[in-house]
Order: sequence, then structure tokens, then C-alpha cells
Amino acid sequence: MAITERTQKIRKQIIRDVLHHPNDIAQHISDIFNISRQAVNKHIKALEKEGRIIATGTTRSKVYQLGPVRDNSLIMRITPILSEHQVYMSNFSWVTEGVPKNVSDIIFYGFTEIYNNAIDHSDGEFIYAAVHRDEKVVRIAIHDDGEGIFRRIKRLKDLPDERQSIVELSKGKLTTDPDNHSGQGIFFTSRMFDEFYIDSHEFSYGHRCDIDMDIMFDDQKNKEGTWVFMDIAIDSDRVDKNVFAEFTDNDDDCFAFNKTIIPVSLAKFGNENLVSRSQAKRLLTRIENFKSVIFDFNDVEYVGQAFTDEIFRVYARRNPDIHVDYIKANPEVEAWIKRAINT
Repeated sequence: MAITERTQKIRKQIIRDVLHHPNDIAQHISDIFNISRQAVNKHIKALEKEGRIIATGTTRSKVYQLGPVRDNSLIMRITPILSEHQVYMSNFSWVTEGVPKNVSDIIFYGFTEIYNNAIDHSDGEFIYAAVHRDEKVVRIAIHDDGEGIFRRIKRLKDLPDERQSIVELSKGKLTTDPDNHSGQGIFFTSRMFDEFYIDSHEFSYGHRCDIDMDIMFDDQKNKEGTWVFMDIAIDSDRVDKNVFAEFTDNDDDCFAFNKTIIPVSLAKFGNENLVSRSQAKRLLTRIENFKSVIFDFNDVEYVGQAFTDEIFRVYARRNPDIHVDYIKANPEVEAWIKRAINT
């Protein structure tokens, strides 16, 4: 049975006000909507069944509080004074209240970084944001109606293809506004959350921590603007400080972002094999910004001699101050890499 608009309004009011009326929520809602307490109690029981509120105590002295299932969403016009911090604290902090601190820190970092990107870079008119929480996971979605992240990077960085935008984005330290942004937000957010995806027009890019892998694929839905989706388990043991440290190639505590892991599979456009020096150069662009670069060959079945030679012999010898290494290469790929290194 469809829920009427009035029912939705009553139940939203119960959820909104239960924090301030834990002992008299039924009477409080009855007064606002001019309905009986019995009618209010039916709404309360429905919300209890959904896990949105929890009751403790006996019938006459019940105390109500928010349950584990919570969500909120809003659409806001982009203005110069819009603050991602204030948007989160005013509209979404109650949704994630009570989750472990390490998870709360990651949620706040990811939400504010992505929301700020939409404010500063999208050239859009509106931002939509939604946060949903249940017993196991927190899910975030942020959408802007701007140009689209991959198209914008391609245009401003004069790249040949939107897929190259994704390759550059995966490395980190990519920004179209270097005076005001470091280009770290998307990179670190993608590695803090269990799952992270960006959908924009024809392409989708994401990172999954369970398989420790970046993913790029054609988006059949062809979404306008930019959509960002982030999921993290409430019992995750991931800590933001440790993620920053993972990409710091020194022993101090400043967490300088000077190490990156590049997913080689993203350099494959379509069904092509990685055999040429030009394909290698797709991956080598801008890596002079790092002290240590690790090429991840996960999901790469075959490479050619020229491809590995360009990375592990030609580039490595021309740039001795940059440490170049590799991981997750199958035996055939590793043989070509070692041949290049030992030549």
C-alpha cells in the first residue's frame, strides 16, 4: 500500500522531533497535527518496525530514541557562501551520530571533500546529497548538474580522451585549480571507503577496497553531471590517518602525499593490449610529482616489450630520484618487467 503524503509528513516529524521529545513524542505529534494519540502510536509502531526509532521502558513510561535506520536528503543551490561543513553538520550529522569515531571521521572527510568539489569545480547550479544508514553500512550519494568531472578534466588539462582523465584521477594530485586545491580529496576518499564510484556521462570510475582495485567501465545509463557514491561498513576498522600514511614515502609525521599506486589496467582502452610506448606514457604522465610510484598489474594478462621497457628502463633511468616498482604481475608480465630492468 502506498504511503500518503500526510503519512510521510507525520513520520518525518516524529523522526525529527524524537530527540527532543523522548518521553512525550506521541502527545507532541498529536498537538502538531491535531490527531489522536492512538493515531500517532500507529505511526510510531510502523517506524519501530522499520528500525527508525527504538522504544525502551514499560507502556506508561516508554522512552523513544532514534533507531539504526536513518536517512536524509536535500537539494541546494550552489552559491559562493555555501559551506560543505555547515551542510553536513546541519543536515546529516544526526544520521551518522553514534557510529565509531574512525568511521565517523572517514564519513565527514569524504562528504565534505566531495561536496566541496561540487561547489568549487562543477560549474553547476544545484547539488543533491543523501546519506542513508542502517545496522551495517552508511551510504552517501552526491550529485551536481555541472559539466561532468571527466569532461572538465579533459578540457582543462587538454587531454585526448575522457578515459585519460580517469587514468590521471587514479594517480592522485590532479586538480584543475592548483591555487586552491591539492588534488588529494578524491584519491584519499576513494581509498577510505569500502566502495567508491564516480559516474559521469559515458564513463564510471571506482575503487573497491575488498579487492584493492580501481575499476573503469562504460556507463550505460549515461548520467548527466557528476554522481559520486560512497559506502562504508559501520564496523570498519579503517582509520583515515593510516590511509594517509600508506601513501607517504618517508618516516616523518607530516603525511606528505608523495607515493602513489597506479592501476595499469586503466591504461587499456577497450580491448587493446598494452604493448606500445605511447600506452606506457599514458601512465607516466605527471608521476614526477611523486617520490615513489608502484605500478599495479592486477587484471593485466599480457604486456609487450616496448611497454615495459618504456617504464622500467627508459623512464626509470632518466628519473633516478623517483623509485619505480610493481606489484601483482603474473609470471609472463613479470618476465617482461625483469627483462626491462636488467637490460
